Amino acid sequence: MKTILIVDDEVNIREVIRSYLQKEGFRTIDVETGREALQYVQTQPVDFVILDLMLPDMEGEEVCQAIRQIHSVPILMLTAKISQSNRIRGLAVGADDYLLKPFDPRELVARVRTILRRSTDDVLLADRLTFNQGELTIDSLKQQVFRDGEPVNLTPNEYRILLLLAKYPQRSFSRDELIERVLGHDFEGDVRTIDQHVKNLRYKIESDPKKPSYLVTVYGFGYRFAGGAI
Repeated sequence: MKTILIVDDEVNIREVIRSYLQKEGFRTIDVETGREALQYVQTQPVDFVILDLMLPDMEGEEVCQAIRQIHSVPILMLTAKISQSNRIRGLAVGADDYLLKPFDPRELVARVRTILRRSTDDVLLADRLTFNQGELTIDSLKQQVFRDGEPVNLTPNEYRILLLLAKYPQRSFSRDELIERVLGHDFEGDVRTIDQHVKNLRYKIESDPKKPSYLVTVYGFGYRFAGGAI
């Protein structure tokens, strides 16, 4: 049974989300502040976080960023304001998806299931791939990435993008294909969302993010993986 943490200061919203998720067989925990959410994630197992953007004690992006420092759990953000700048800022700190308030609870459940399904499909043909004399390693059993032997803290979407590209080195993927295969065909955001994820990835795994040796831009199209496996 998957455990979902609901973080929202509005009681009625928490009750609706809890009711729909529990009907679908999920275990739910709900809190109303960012600090309570961080305390729970630090001390208890959790499989998914539904996080409101506006909390009484902390901004949702701040909570998301703090969670990302310790956990790769998928995060769906709820927000009443969904400008492009809000979306980009949220993705930059590690959110997996956004849902605009007011929302249909059935859509929320569907998005939770889609994101969880993607996170369990991340497997490699080999258990462990190593590139450039051990500089970069992808361990599919642990779902962990290492750079020079040190673990790299990636979001679920960042991990899936890297994994997909690394499975097919030298193959070019369009932004649309990456969105469909990583974020899902029902994703409604801007295609440039992929650019933000790749930018985040480069800062985490590249020696020089401005001159990437792994995640190479295919101008006017998308991206390809250029690392040499050993």
